[in-house]
Amino acid sequence: MTATTLHRLMLAGEFVFYLLLGFALTARCGWVWQQAVGLALILIVAGRAFIIGVTFAFARAYAAPPPAGLRIGVARGLAMYLRELAAFFALFTLIMPFERLLMSRDRLGTCRNGRLPLLLIHGYQCNRGYWIQMRGRLERAGWQVATLSLNPVFNDIDGYVEPLARRIEEVLAATGAERVILVGHSMGGLVSRAYLRRHGVERIARLITLGSPHQGSRLAVLGLGENGRQMVPGSQWLQALNAPGAVPLPETVSLYSCQDNYVMPQDSSLLEGAKVVPLAGIGHLEMAFSPEIERRLLAELSDS
Repeated sequence: MTATTLHRLMLAGEFVFYLLLGFALTARCGWVWQQAVGLALILIVAGRAFIIGVTFAFARAYAAPPPAGLRIGVARGLAMYLRELAAFFALFTLIMPFERLLMSRDRLGTCRNGRLPLLLIHGYQCNRGYWIQMRGRLERAGWQVATLSLNPVFNDIDGYVEPLARRIEEVLAATGAERVILVGHSMGGLVSRAYLRRHGVERIARLITLGSPHQGSRLAVLGLGENGRQMVPGSQWLQALNAPGAVPLPETVSLYSCQDNYVMPQDSSLLEGAKVVPLAGIGHLEMAFSPEIERRLLAELSDS
């Protein structure tokens, strides 16, 4: 199953469930169907607010102490929660279920000014729609940007390696470049490292990961599929990936949020051999829209 199909089914099922619940609750009051629909929409908002609240509860329970100067207070924490909730609604309600309608095909041309093409790799239960805003920002900054959707949605992470390898070759052929820069969000960083383990660094100039659980995430115990189990801290898959010398790395940067609400403990994003850039007060899904992530990413790319 693709992520697009999954999210459409979940969206439809969620609405039908809450609509039936709304009818059941309003029937006793003699309300008409308009009130039932309104109540269903309120319940959808409340349900999604609860889901994000669960991720924040996990993040607090398994929090890693942030570096000096990167702590946030209650006000910034609340603002982060609201931005993360907004990102959740945007991505899983509007963008990713309808990615084919909302996001055009990649517009790749010949690379100029010595810049290599970028290939953006999304995370768990997502598709290329995750990058709808970031792709445009990077293109306006003068980069050739490619994306891909990893399917099926609950695959073994190693099962994404060959589709990634094929997309890399397509990007190189379209741009005339000899190497690409990989940018992976969350599980996308692990997929990138799985590719490097199998194919090496010949085609890869740099790797930049955003909120990737290089050492796993406690929240993954709630995940579905083989890829979810592989991201549980201490899994055999992660142990093999993190074994000394197992994965050759190009120049690598790991950007992460010290208050990440999906990757916990948050210092799971630390990766031996990589430049580590900790940030404060940015949600995991919010990274798709964050001006701070854009600024930091462009700063790292300018050094390439």
